[in-house]
Amino acid sequence: MAEGGDAATVAHEAGNAVQETPKAEPEKAAAPAEPAPPAEPAEPTVRTIVLTGHGGYDKLSVQQKPQPKAGKGEVLVRVKAAGLNFSELMVRQGLHDRMTKPPVVLGMEAAGVIEELGEDVSGLEVGQNVICLAQTGMWREIVAVPATNVFIMPEEMSYEEGAAIPLSYLTAYFMLFDFGNLRPGKSLLVHIAAGGVGWAATQLAKTVDNVTIFGTASASKHDAIKENGVDHPIDYRTRDYAEEIKNISPKGVDVVLDPLGGADTSKGLQLLRPMGKIVTYGSANMVKGENRNLMKMAKTLWQSTSVSPVSLVKTNKAIAGFQLAHLTGEIELVRSAFQDILNMYKDGKIKPRIDSVWAFEQVAEAMQQMNERRNIGKVILSPEKEPTKPAEGDAAPTSPLKKKKPSLFRRLSKRASRSKDEGEKKDEVKNAKKESPIKQEEQEKADDNKATNGHVQQTPEDEKIEDEAAEKLRARLSGGDPNIEDTDKQTEEKVDEAVKQEEAPTEPAAQEEKKDEAPAEEPEKIEVAVENPAETDDAKAAAADVVPDDKPVENEEKADGDASQEAN
Repeated sequence: MAEGGDAATVAHEAGNAVQETPKAEPEKAAAPAEPAPPAEPAEPTVRTIVLTGHGGYDKLSVQQKPQPKAGKGEVLVRVKAAGLNFSELMVRQGLHDRMTKPPVVLGMEAAGVIEELGEDVSGLEVGQNVICLAQTGMWREIVAVPATNVFIMPEEMSYEEGAAIPLSYLTAYFMLFDFGNLRPGKSLLVHIAAGGVGWAATQLAKTVDNVTIFGTASASKHDAIKENGVDHPIDYRTRDYAEEIKNISPKGVDVVLDPLGGADTSKGLQLLRPMGKIVTYGSANMVKGENRNLMKMAKTLWQSTSVSPVSLVKTNKAIAGFQLAHLTGEIELVRSAFQDILNMYKDGKIKPRIDSVWAFEQVAEAMQQMNERRNIGKVILSPEKEPTKPAEGDAAPTSPLKKKKPSLFRRLSKRASRSKDEGEKKDEVKNAKKESPIKQEEQEKADDNKATNGHVQQTPEDEKIEDEAAEKLRARLSGGDPNIEDTDKQTEEKVDEAVKQEEAPTEPAAQEEKKDEAPAEEPEKIEVAVENPAETDDAKAAAADVVPDDKPVENEEKADGDASQEAN
């Protein structure tokens, strides 16, 4: 009973405890949230081609960048087409003398529509089709350009033509008519006649009466450049253009336009007639392949001609240099020349040829088209064009990150240190050739690629050394560092030695195999008794169809004495 009473008591107390528990008050309605402040509108962006570093095609990428604004005296233009020039290839490789440090937006010419006028801009209206010039930055969907660098497009001109005209035709115009002083009856040599500047120079030269034009281009482009006005197309890949010109015009030509540099500058100078002029406007010979090639730069530099004023006086010749980018402070001169060019277009005297139009995303393929000299006319970039798939069989631009060369100095030192190893390897190669020639040929190619190209990634220190070497070579080409020989003589000697080794002819494989074979036994010599040496000499000469009198006689008196003895 006690246990049961205790249990009842506990239950009774528990029930009272439950009853005494206060009831939960009903929840109050949540206060309405304060309205969030309105989000600031996102800053507008535009698609932009950015050069992220010096190197191969992978250094170019399309990025979203803030849309530029029209400042005082500027015009905002929506780009419809932009031009691609050889100078941009050199900037990408780190070879141009006016390059800026990446990341940077390239592009010096474009055509489009005015969207906005900045303060203090007159003579232009929103909606007009215009052509734009700038030092850089044209490869955007929208650009801000000084109004002084904007020209109204002729109504019949397309955007692609508008982007193709400025740099090529202005460069050709100044070289022909200002430096070259081209007049009726003169002759002209145009290198890369199928390129943008070459095409423009040919058309502008034909506006002068009775001008004879020699043009260099690969054979597949001859019909096109002849139709454009070249009188004598020359295939520079299979012919010596200097000899071809001399055969047609023994005295040479009056004007040479030289975008090549190196040995071709020297040849051009030799081709000039008295009172002739050579205008150099580039160093295309330094550009070989996708990436910067310091060996090619060094070779071009070493082959460049060095001329003293005295030699020019003696030969009555002139040398000039031109680059449109250096005329930044001569806007009135540029505007006057460009207006003259636009008038020629309206009159039907000139018309740019468009080679191809590429989407912004295919800027690498566009550069490859020009780098491999496959274009005829101007290569254009368009922000409105959709990327197209490459045709079957076309090779996509390679990436330099897959196979990167070590620095120039590492290659030179490696070349010197491996001479002993190469000697031992040659013995192994010769023995292996006898067993499996095909397998050995593949191994040789692999060894050569490993030795010359390699898969060694450059360190920042290597890149710094190579950049400094490139800068010094550029300085010598542009005359910016006349004392470079004293400051870096050892480097130049290494480069010179490397160039010679690169040019040294390699011994044919068949000749190497011949060395390993045992020397053949020499045929047994047959001695013939000679009673009269004079008769024998005459017989030998007659057998060889050689006239004895052609041989020089060192002592005529002695010869006469011998002859009199034979007569006696």
